[in-house]
Order: sequence, then structure tokens, then C-alpha cells
Amino acid sequence: MVDRFERFSFAIYELSRYWHKIASDEMEKYGLKGPYAVYFTTLYRSPEGITAARLCEISGRDKADVSRAIAAMEQKGLVVKEGSQYRALLKLSPAGMQAAHQINERARVAVELGGKGLTPENREIFYTAMEQIVTNLQTLSENGLPASGEATQ
Repeated sequence: MVDRFERFSFAIYELSRYWHKIASDEMEKYGLKGPYAVYFTTLYRSPEGITAARLCEISGRDKADVSRAIAAMEQKGLVVKEGSQYRALLKLSPAGMQAAHQINERARVAVELGGKGLTPENREIFYTAMEQIVTNLQTLSENGLPASGEATQ
């Protein structure tokens, strides 16, 4: 059991570490932080605009992080706000759309090369298993771990 925990923990940590390194390297081209890549991809999929609150929900990031990212992206001319300050719609500028297109393409290549050697069946099993693990861990984080002896394999 401990071996499984260590393998799982190490694999998740390494996956996250390498993904963040790749994202940071790509975002450095725009003078932005690696985690901001998720904002570009989300805004790219929402050409009609999206509120900061919705961006928080989709990205799983807190309001302060989203605000800092949007301010930095706005300062670089990559994002524009339309409407009132509180409920403003965030949209990519033409330069932001071009950057987001390149970021999406680089992310696609990274995911494709990261999954090199996996069959489509293996890939589907992997994503299904990861989604189930996330759901289970979310429940555990909200409800707490059961008492010793109550857990099942």
C-alpha cells in the first residue's frame, strides 16, 4: 500500500513539475508566468468573452491570482476588458488571440509528445482513471478520511 502511495505521489509531483516547467518556458516568450497559460487557453475558447469570476471557476484559481494575471496580460496588450469593472467581459486582443493560438498549439504538441507510446485505449483508461481519482480525492478532501479500518481498496 505504501509503495502505491509513493508511486502515485511521486508520479503526480513529477508530472506537475515537468508540465509547469514546459508552461513556464513557453510563457516566458510573452514575459508572463507559466500558470497564466491556462488563462490564455480558456479565453481562447471563449471569444465572446468571459468574466473574471467565471475564469476563476474554470481554472480553479483564486480571485487574486486571476486579477494579477489579467492585469499583467492587459498591461501587455493581450487582454481587453469590456463593460463595467465588476462584471467586465475579458477578451483576448488581436495580439492575445495570436499568442493564445501559439500557446494552444504548443500545448497540443506537449500533450501529444507526453503521451507518446500510449495506445488510444491506454490513453482513454488513463484519463478515466485520473478523473475517478480526482473525484474520489475531492470527496475525501471535503468529508475527511474515514477512520482507520473503514477504508476499502
